[in-house]
Amino acid sequence: MCSKRFYHIGFEQADLGAKPPTLALLSGDPERASVIAQTHLQNVKLLSDNRGLNSYLGYLANGCPILSATSGMGAPSLSIVVNELVQVGIRQIIRVGTCGSIQPYVAVGSIVISNAALCRQGAANDIAPIEYPAAADPFLTVALVKAAQKLGFEHHLGITASVDTFYEGQERMDSANPYLMRSLQGITAEYRHLNILNYEMECGTLFKMAGVYPFAAAAVCAVVAQRTVSENIIFPKKDIAIENAIATAINAAQTVLSYERKE
Repeated sequence: MCSKRFYHIGFEQADLGAKPPTLALLSGDPERASVIAQTHLQNVKLLSDNRGLNSYLGYLANGCPILSATSGMGAPSLSIVVNELVQVGIRQIIRVGTCGSIQPYVAVGSIVISNAALCRQGAANDIAPIEYPAAADPFLTVALVKAAQKLGFEHHLGITASVDTFYEGQERMDSANPYLMRSLQGITAEYRHLNILNYEMECGTLFKMAGVYPFAAAAVCAVVAQRTVSENIIFPKKDIAIENAIATAINAAQTVLSYERKE
């Protein structure tokens, strides 16, 4: 047992009890991690709110223990949290995030399940070479797809573009920066022609970490912006999309952990 309290997540393996969880739902937003814990889990215990990186221990309806944790925004913060979660015994991570669509058929309010990522992230380059594949775990991914089908949610499975910046890296022109580098001008259209579904900022690094460490990783993101129409987040549909992404992750986690319990 790893007996040290980790500097960033603020807890140690002993805090997870006699029956520690092996699966974590990871959200960039601490409020989302809290909503998952307080709304979808039972017998919830706050493990830490150190540095705004909220972590909760709770139980699914089938009695399986699970973590709801916060990664913070972006790949560098996520890489720290994931490293420490793996050290306390987490072996499966499902990212529950938000994203912007870059395909006209991927509507705001739907969800995207990533099977791989185009990884344009500096943090990932410290984990593995640029050429190293950023691929999701196929079994967790299938569980997410089946959950979305079962719950009747509009969903899309495909490749995600993971980039380090919200504004320049996603070719946003409505920004404090009046100049977009030539290398980024037209990149959204280029990605669209490569059949990439969406932009987000974490799962490419998560997938590379999963391959190297190793652990199993998957991602489901709520679509909150439609970049073929506007750069703006569509707030009236945001909460519904996020709740659908959360419900999909919870359902998939129950399926995966129930199957493991039977083995």
